[in-house]
Amino acid sequence: MPLLNNTAILTFSATVLGALTLSACGAKPDIAQDDTAKPAQQSFHERILTLDTHVDVPLTYMTPEMDPGTDTTAQVDLNKMVVGGLDAAFFIVYVPQTNIATVSDDAYADARQIAETRFAAIKKMTETYSDRIELALTAADVRRIHKAGKRAALIGMENAFPLGPSIADVPMWAKRGVRYVGLTHFGHNQFGDSSNPNKADGQTTDMHGGLSPLGKDLVAALNKAGIMVDVSHTGKTTMMQAVSLSKAPVIASHSGVKAVADSARNLDDEQLRALATNGGVVQIVAFDSYVKTHTAEQTAYIAQVRAEMGLETRAARSAMTKETRALYTKRVKGIYDIAPRASVANFADHIDHAVKIAGIDHVGISSDFDGGGGVVGWENAAQTESVTKELLARGYSEADIEKIWSGNLLRVMAAVEVIADK
Repeated sequence: MPLLNNTAILTFSATVLGALTLSACGAKPDIAQDDTAKPAQQSFHERILTLDTHVDVPLTYMTPEMDPGTDTTAQVDLNKMVVGGLDAAFFIVYVPQTNIATVSDDAYADARQIAETRFAAIKKMTETYSDRIELALTAADVRRIHKAGKRAALIGMENAFPLGPSIADVPMWAKRGVRYVGLTHFGHNQFGDSSNPNKADGQTTDMHGGLSPLGKDLVAALNKAGIMVDVSHTGKTTMMQAVSLSKAPVIASHSGVKAVADSARNLDDEQLRALATNGGVVQIVAFDSYVKTHTAEQTAYIAQVRAEMGLETRAARSAMTKETRALYTKRVKGIYDIAPRASVANFADHIDHAVKIAGIDHVGISSDFDGGGGVVGWENAAQTESVTKELLARGYSEADIEKIWSGNLLRVMAAVEVIADK
């Protein structure tokens, strides 16, 4: 199959962040240092269990080109996780999609192959570096692995498209370790309507009126299999229907809040309250353009660059050569001459609002690293502690920060496990 790029190529921010990643962050910490001499917030950060619910992996993962057991140019590798005190992460089986109106069996087969490639890479990482990272299948596994001093790897599927025209493969993916499935991505698919219709494919706001009949079946199948239903990237109607239908708590694995940054991908207050009522959690995403939306001038600048380079469509940007992508990255960085990038403080503003609306028990953290994520101050896993410092500075208690970093998500995960057993 032709090599398809990761989520990063879908927006300008993703390509920009590739250039901003700091490979120097691979240096290992001084483990002999006396903990009593460290700042209080640093020792607290090291004590708690930190969990990032969205880390993308390229198709070259676990090859000589991108080996996470070594110092890499990726935003997340094992060394950076240790340096930044990132204890656990969901590594993502992401698959782009073709026009759902004209999708073929061959297109589904190609999507399945991409999913297989990414899954195999994640599995190989945990097998190759079993002394450093272990695959977690349950919430209890995550805590056990953390207590043993290793990193915990979990698996999420972003975009249910590769499941094809049925839900028959759900039990198989559950057995392999997938613990959440995102119903949609950019563009409506066979399961439901997306927050971002693919206008190039002629899509309008609604295709199914929310979940399709197959999408409703998928929610039930995920509940039965012990897989969390993920509503990030879904349209509002799709999301609200999924929350209403699910017998288990629902998550938004990587979303921002619309009240702070008015993006189609972000959740409004009604959606945040619905997640809380359902017992679920919104994992606030540190993705620059969803944390701090572009000004009109920035939007016009990006459109001009894309027009000049013949990259107006997602399909064109997906097909960029390495050289074209490098040039595109260089040119779009000009938007930061117009307005600055989002920061950790801007990211925390989203957490503050979500806590205010949904409550402290329904908010978590995700980076979307290596899929476009990153803000000034939290550019890669090695800088993870900066988030904890920001929350402490804002007056969050240690108990509440533990909930935000992992407690809330693990509570949901455990509840989904119990409901599946019943």
